[in-house]
Amino acid sequence: MTTAAPTTSTLTRVPALAPLLARGALLSPLKRPRPDADFPRTRLVLPGLRVDLARLAAYERVCGFPTGADALPVTYPHVLGFPVAMRLMSGRDFPLPLLGLVHTSIGITRRTAMPATAAYELTVYVEGLAPHRRGTEASVVTELRAGADVVWESRSTYLARHRTTTRPSAEETPAGPAEATPAGHREPLPARAEWRLAGDTGRRYGAASGDRNPIHLHPLTARLFGFPRAIAHGMWTVARCLAEHGTPDAAVVRAEFRAPVLLPGTVTYGAEHGEGGEGGRFELRGARDGRLHLSGEAGPYLAA
Repeated sequence: MTTAAPTTSTLTRVPALAPLLARGALLSPLKRPRPDADFPRTRLVLPGLRVDLARLAAYERVCGFPTGADALPVTYPHVLGFPVAMRLMSGRDFPLPLLGLVHTSIGITRRTAMPATAAYELTVYVEGLAPHRRGTEASVVTELRAGADVVWESRSTYLARHRTTTRPSAEETPAGPAEATPAGHREPLPARAEWRLAGDTGRRYGAASGDRNPIHLHPLTARLFGFPRAIAHGMWTVARCLAEHGTPDAAVVRAEFRAPVLLPGTVTYGAEHGEGGEGGRFELRGARDGRLHLSGEAGPYLAA
């Protein structure tokens, strides 16, 4: 198989999400995912990107971040990059079906505080594919530059589930609810808060972020994809935890999405802070059954 050389394509505006989601849905049945498939090598670049402050304020309110400061929450650049990522992932040359694609993890590096009123250059590209015990996983990278400097970057993994001959190792074997915890500890973190999530949480986050995936919006549309009720966006769960946990201006964040959060529902936020109060681990569990929905850690970014 011949691998295409990387190319760069410059966009003149933020892509409209609705047509991209529709295109991705229509093409999904035609795709046969596998880890050795080719994938788009194009880097999409959007220069001169400015933040819509009204939408930012709506995002801050639904996620629990303070409003009014001239600073982007650590997770907000993901929202800025999401339409551009969808431009790549909904294309005919992206080998994984958009329908049913599961966001499994995100790693974020913020090198400095990011003013909400500044202009940025956004870059998104597919880094590669990898086999997973449940299918094929794609890694998508998003970068924001201020001038020539990368000030924020993320790496998200998305899983397309399909039959595979890969046998899970002992570390990959699925654990039960009591054991499905981050590497290095099995006991729940100290409970810090209990949150009752309304049934419209997905709709409110979708309006603020632009991510109106039907599994998050209504019970009827969620049932079409096998969920008994609407589920919360994974990026809402990590943003809500980080709003409570706090992050330094220069920060590194890693989060893994373990199980969907059904809406409405009640969850317990647990956290353990590091030395000096900066960084540490956090998680989100079901308030009744203790099921782990999200695990993560945050800490200061230390420049090399």
